[in-house]
Amino acid sequence: MKVRIPKHKEFLIKFEDDYPKADEAWKELNQIVKDYSVDGKSVYSKTFIEDNEDKVKALQEKYEFTYEIIEKR
Repeated sequence: MKVRIPKHKEFLIKFEDDYPKADEAWKELNQIVKDYSVDGKSVYSKTFIEDNEDKVKALQEKYEFTYEIIEKR
């Protein structure tokens, strides 16, 4: 059986080792995903990155992490 998995983009988020607020930040980042899925959308939606990048940037300023957007298959 062959399955074609569509390309999608993902956030790759990195915290410094032993960052004291990492758990708190992950809760807020996961809340972005939960809020997005209320309308039946998922992280695999074509516009997930575009729809949520401003929210991730706001949390980046608050929690001092780096992120990049990678394209996955």
